[in-house]
Amino acid sequence: MFRDLVLKNRSYRRFDESVRIPRETLVELVDLARHAPCSANLQGLKFSLIWDKLQTDKVFPLIKFAGYLKDWGGPAEGERPTAYIVVLGDERIKHQYDLDTGIAAQTMMLGAVEKGFGGCMMSSVKREELAALLELPAYLEIVLVLALGKPAETVKIEPVGADGDIKYYRDAQGVHHVPKRALEDLIIE
Repeated sequence: MFRDLVLKNRSYRRFDESVRIPRETLVELVDLARHAPCSANLQGLKFSLIWDKLQTDKVFPLIKFAGYLKDWGGPAEGERPTAYIVVLGDERIKHQYDLDTGIAAQTMMLGAVEKGFGGCMMSSVKREELAALLELPAYLEIVLVLALGKPAETVKIEPVGADGDIKYYRDAQGVHHVPKRALEDLIIE
């Protein structure tokens, strides 16, 4: 059921590194994004696929994980993403990608969940270093990075408390808590 996919699609930041995601799976995810709607049907997004362990190890230090968790340095060895999809904007086609990027990224993330994987959309990226690593031409702009793998953590959705704080946090057992606003607070009558 679609609702189940949406509810399982959390921002996972710890993975089981022994479970690798093959290139073919990444291609299937991009194919889903390719079929998703985009503004003016310009199809200005391109995708770089990273699945080889040597490459994922090089990409990992170029990504910053979980800005709200100030005392957490990111996934430990053995918990790191096993694949990345770098979402690129082709400036020869289009110059703004916000809407298209969101649609494509969410489509790929839902596809990953359906296949038993999960991930996190990363915008805190050392773009110049990643572009150099990937040997990208100047007309391809790094817009977003999807960090993917087999989730190795529990993420719990809970209501926003009386204080209104929406910041996610980890408890003493390592459970990742994500406060969500109530439905009635989102709908304007």
